[in-house]
Amino acid sequence: MIHSFFLINRQGKIRLTKWYTENLSTQERQKYIKEINHIVLTRNSKACNFLEWNDFKIVYKRYASLYFVTIVDKEDNELLVLELIHFIVEVLDKYFNNVCELDLIFNFHKVYYILDEILMAGHIQETSKNVIIKSVNGQENLIESSKGSKYN
Repeated sequence: MIHSFFLINRQGKIRLTKWYTENLSTQERQKYIKEINHIVLTRNSKACNFLEWNDFKIVYKRYASLYFVTIVDKEDNELLVLELIHFIVEVLDKYFNNVCELDLIFNFHKVYYILDEILMAGHIQETSKNVIIKSVNGQENLIESSKGSKYN
């Protein structure tokens, strides 16, 4: 199970967080993010992309200026989680036509839509890029139509 998914830039700024574990307080989450942030950013670029941490495993991958980081169970397959991270990046790339950090900053709600289509309660829900993009576009169309009908 994926307990959390977050994006960090090279300067250590959090760009997105999504938690699938409900039993952590906000203080614990902030503490985890700060600790993991330090671990990931200070690791050698040639080091392995996963490591054991507390009762979990940290699996991360760097794309351009962003680190895609997950906290998973120790028993989870690290390579499958790396593949999931790559899949998420591919979907973001397809949706934003070559995604960059600014796309994620200014369209964070769309990124959450995409994550919600891919993952549910920390488990993979959808693996078709076309279905995910179609669903997110449908949600965007619904929002736009509701804005238009509000003023008519």
